[in-house]
Amino acid sequence: MATLSSKVTPSGVATAAQGTLADSAVQPNDSPTFNAVTTTSLVVNGNNYPSAGPLSNRNLIVNSAMQVAQRGTSTGATGAAYYGPDRFRFTVGSAGVGTYTISQDTNAPDGFGYSYKLDCTTADAAPDASDAVFVATRFEGQDLQQFKKGTASAESVTLSFWVKSNLTGTYQVNLFDFDNTRIIGATYAISAADTWEQKTITFAGDTTGAFTNDNNLSFQVEWALDGGTDYTSGAVPTAWETATNADRAAGLTINIADNTANYWQITGVQLEVGDTATSFEHRSYGDELAKCQRYYFDASDAGLLIDDTANAFSYSSVYSVFPTTMRTSPSMTVSNTASLNIHSFIANYKRPTGFALQMRAQNTGRFYVLGVGYTADAEL
Repeated sequence: MATLSSKVTPSGVATAAQGTLADSAVQPNDSPTFNAVTTTSLVVNGNNYPSAGPLSNRNLIVNSAMQVAQRGTSTGATGAAYYGPDRFRFTVGSAGVGTYTISQDTNAPDGFGYSYKLDCTTADAAPDASDAVFVATRFEGQDLQQFKKGTASAESVTLSFWVKSNLTGTYQVNLFDFDNTRIIGATYAISAADTWEQKTITFAGDTTGAFTNDNNLSFQVEWALDGGTDYTSGAVPTAWETATNADRAAGLTINIADNTANYWQITGVQLEVGDTATSFEHRSYGDELAKCQRYYFDASDAGLLIDDTANAFSYSSVYSVFPTTMRTSPSMTVSNTASLNIHSFIANYKRPTGFALQMRAQNTGRFYVLGVGYTADAEL
């Protein structure tokens, strides 16, 4: 089952014994207050920390504070794709509902610099039965083995996030297992319009169906925001079950597409093993960028020059190495601002580690391409 909780400051506190440190800037009043120690967490000064497992890399969400947005702002979004902040995918049913601008927004709760913002720009208050809108973040199976999914000792996982919208009401978030077509979900409420609220939900472990241990799509966290009856006519899946679309947005009392004044924002997303939400794991921009570049790399403004002399229809190639190994051999787009004597210009020999920029001369003599840029996409 899934449980929803809010952050509570414990009332009973036990103060650690204090000693005297000569010539120290640390005074007795600076000593930490230990609130509680359990089998799953250590509470210090009201903040949860894990009592087992790592302090770092416990948050499985990539770009959880929305620091990286290689694609920039996207307008006119209707179909399923990655827009705005990296690793968060705009997802639809057989079709979407409404039209949106999706951006990295500077409005965020204290302690965060950015949020993911979905802003309705064309309304659709009467979705077709098979229409739906979700925002999701996806995972490789090899990154989820600590869930122990499909075993008798399957672990609970806890999801926490900050969310804001002009629409008050009941929303739904699900964990979706693609390997075994299974789902569990929960509802959360936005109680105050235009106000950042933190939500914490613990989901039970699933003893049925293991994740594959590879680099393919196994799992996603999905936030439901709108849907027709194919997605809303069931019941919220509060325990793991065989996935059915009718349950994926059954708890919604709002429709993000029913008015162009509607928006939804999210940041500070953390998914971790265990039944307790620990303090948010902030990571550097460089760390998050490298994680994001495993899935998408934008070098559209690289400004490269490839210049050579050859016979007509001869090839010249330059091998380029990606800044990090990508999930798989990527699909690519290549662009340039100017060229001379070019028959063709393509990205070839694509591998997870790099690719060849290959140009072919139209006639004998000098040939070049100028202002070369490219994107590489290995998203799930």
